[in-house]
Amino acid sequence: MAAFLLADGGSGPSGPRALTEDEANRLAITRFRNYQAGGRAVTITVPGTAGGLTVTGSVDYRGKVGYGVVHGTGRGTSSDGLIQWTATSVHVHPMANAPAHAPASPPGSGWYDRPLQASGSALDSSLAIALKLGSDRPDNAELLPQNGAAWQGRDRVDGHRVDVMTGPSSPDRSGTAGTVRYWIGSDGTMYRVRVGVASEPRPVVIAFDTQKYVPVQPVPGVTPAR
Repeated sequence: MAAFLLADGGSGPSGPRALTEDEANRLAITRFRNYQAGGRAVTITVPGTAGGLTVTGSVDYRGKVGYGVVHGTGRGTSSDGLIQWTATSVHVHPMANAPAHAPASPPGSGWYDRPLQASGSALDSSLAIALKLGSDRPDNAELLPQNGAAWQGRDRVDGHRVDVMTGPSSPDRSGTAGTVRYWIGSDGTMYRVRVGVASEPRPVVIAFDTQKYVPVQPVPGVTPAR
């Protein structure tokens, strides 16, 4: 993942500065909060030189699977359709007139399977990042500042007051120190994440609670890894 950070338009004092104990604790539990919730509704904005992609759907952080609908932005509809993914595989269902939201039950046929690409695809990198934003245990709050995590400023997301923090250097967090920004609420809830990917000059943005969470049902014939 290549570092790519933009100045934020939030109000209040700006960093970077060292995390306070409370901030480190909230950053340490933010992925665990997603796991505790079971799943979150997401909108994933994927950059692209020929036009971007938007994935609107849900991520099941206990089942380790995501599902949603893909729409092209500033490009044709050839990539539009339904998508379900795990850490190793992607299942796509092309649709000429993709709906705004994916149906709760995936269609029983018309799916094409492929491996999730570890590099070279902004879409696949975005899908992998989204899955890694949940963890079955908190991180070590004491180690986060030592590994490069920092406070960057304050902002508002959909009416929620949040602190903006850069994540630490850690393979499990999908980046090196400074490449990942988290918008985190007072209770550790994650509201937005932005991360640079090596294949694109612009960052991926993952927004949470953009619509109602719909539990993920597996594509017929596919058993998600648990």
